[in-house]
Amino acid sequence: MLALEWLANTRAVQDRIEKTQLDNIKAAASIMADSIAAERWVHTFGCGHATIPVEEMYPRIGGFVGFHPMVELPLTYFTHIFGEMGIHQFLFLERAEGFGDAIMKSYDFDARDSMWIFSHSGINVVNIDVALRAKELGMKVIVAGSVEGFAGTKSRHPSGKKVFDIADVVIDTCVPSVDASVPLKNHFDRIGPLSTMGSITVVWMTICTVAEMLAERGVKLYIHPSHNIPGDTTAMDRLNGALAEYKRRIAGV
Repeated sequence: MLALEWLANTRAVQDRIEKTQLDNIKAAASIMADSIAAERWVHTFGCGHATIPVEEMYPRIGGFVGFHPMVELPLTYFTHIFGEMGIHQFLFLERAEGFGDAIMKSYDFDARDSMWIFSHSGINVVNIDVALRAKELGMKVIVAGSVEGFAGTKSRHPSGKKVFDIADVVIDTCVPSVDASVPLKNHFDRIGPLSTMGSITVVWMTICTVAEMLAERGVKLYIHPSHNIPGDTTAMDRLNGALAEYKRRIAGV
């Protein structure tokens, strides 16, 4: 049954992350904890399906204030396939030199901030531009992607660097470069991609580690609660408190 084959492949990726990436996750979490403890931001960025881990962090039940999503609608391609904001435009923009610099101009950053970039391949220009600009501004850069899977590939950026080369900390999602993992009878291409599950696994392993570090330092976390639990009469108050804290902090960004 192909469903079970995909599930086994997903578990294998998660097991490999657990076995090989804990030190990198702790190093990344330490950088992020410093940013959040300073009441600054972990800015998060990705393109295409790599926006899914960005959107997973905050606002989200169980997430907390400190993670700032930078999601460019033309780089998501989840709205339309053809026509405006179609896949052809997306593929052009993620490879267009200078677009990442233009994105970064729309925000105010601080050297105490950190930048968390998701890129399966690490080779496309917009992510590299964002990472290079973040480094110029004094931020630490964390990148999650298929580091080993794309070890032999060349960057599309004029610098010749992949985004993995720029990062202070790299977390390997342990996903094969081809991403899709299940062969299908009478077809050349596989189905059942793994990169989303790999990225989301890295996200919550890292964020839980950040939370653990901050709690041990005595830092108050503004957690986004579930507001759907019967009998929890203070959920909306806690939710409004978290959103108010986010609004206060985001005013300078």
